[in-house]
Amino acid sequence: MTAFSTSALIDRIDESPATFATRWLPPSTAVISAHGEIDAVNAGDFAEYALRHTDKAERVALDLTEVEFFGTAGLSALTAVDERCSAAGTDWVLVPSKAVNRLLRICDPDSTLRTCYSVAAALSMLNGKPPLLQLVTKSR
Repeated sequence: MTAFSTSALIDRIDESPATFATRWLPPSTAVISAHGEIDAVNAGDFAEYALRHTDKAERVALDLTEVEFFGTAGLSALTAVDERCSAAGTDWVLVPSKAVNRLLRICDPDSTLRTCYSVAAALSMLNGKPPLLQLVTKSR
């Protein structure tokens, strides 16, 4: 069973259409979340926030499931996270929303960024366990 830290760091820039939060899980795992919209206005803030927290972690789950809009500037932020994590040897996985998936299908057709369908599955993957299965309802 995974115990989540009760202390989450939450940042919000007054003009930003998004909030960012980090939950820390033992040992040295950061779950970095974004809520709202990531576009040209705040993609730099998002990248800076994510990079600041990835530097302190051995494993990172980047939870974007609550992102309603994701512009191309957000992809640059993800690329920066990927490059920093690769250079530091930090294992990381992205949990995208529908909006993020839509952009990834267009801008990352070769799936170079590792993704997972839920935070729980991402944490399993980061801990070296096979990801949990996702149940899909059968069409009628």
